[in-house]
Amino acid sequence: MEPTPAFALANPPPGSQAIQRAILVLRSIARSHEDGIGLSVLCQQTKLNKSTVHRLTATLISEGLVEQNEDTRRYYLGTECYSLGLIAADRFRLRNVVDEPVRLLARESGDAAFFSVRQGTHALCLLREDGNYPLRSHVLRAGDRHPLGVGGGSLAMLSEMDDEWINDYLDRGLEEIHRLYPSYTREILETLVQESRARGYAVNRGLVLTGSWGFGVSIRDIDGQIIGAYSIATVESRMTADREALLYRLLRKQADALEKYLREPHKNTKHKNFSS
Repeated sequence: MEPTPAFALANPPPGSQAIQRAILVLRSIARSHEDGIGLSVLCQQTKLNKSTVHRLTATLISEGLVEQNEDTRRYYLGTECYSLGLIAADRFRLRNVVDEPVRLLARESGDAAFFSVRQGTHALCLLREDGNYPLRSHVLRAGDRHPLGVGGGSLAMLSEMDDEWINDYLDRGLEEIHRLYPSYTREILETLVQESRARGYAVNRGLVLTGSWGFGVSIRDIDGQIIGAYSIATVESRMTADREALLYRLLRKQADALEKYLREPHKNTKHKNFSS
């Protein structure tokens, strides 16, 4: 049975508010990637006042999780985040398992290929590899984190959840989804889920970024839990029925190979916590 969506705890443990706010700030900084983010935008995104953001960023800077450019005053992820990421990746052996398949998907399709993992009610893009086609989709980068249902791989994961879980998820999280991605409504998401289930893979037709289509196939672990997805993003002008069928075959082949790997008893213990 899937866990209940965890957007916000109704009764958070005592003293947890500061931690939740710090994580909120850290994630907003992470979304800015190499561009960094200014204080005013950070306050807008987190809905926190300037004094609170100042206090939180100062603490994160002191711990090495955040850095601030002295000239521009923009915030960036710090080296400690990189170190923690390397430790996490080593624990799960993710790069050893999915790095080459993502490169292969990009090479065979010519488009951008991705591997994302499920983090509760969200999808985190871990890997991106660009193909050789000159027109590229810039809809998703490594480190981006979207609510489930937003984008091809994320939609593939959501579509595999049962109806009760999805209804609860939308009841709790639709406001966040629509605020960040105005094109998404409950009706649209429910329709996309049904279409994905019917065809066996997910298709995002430019809902995140106009002209950028995403295709995704979900992946289950040895216990049958949804842990992630492979996906491919391409420009709309490339799409035909034959090409859609080709992209699905490429994704399905890699997804089947990964699920087979995860079923091998001597290897699956490295992956059992993906869906937490």
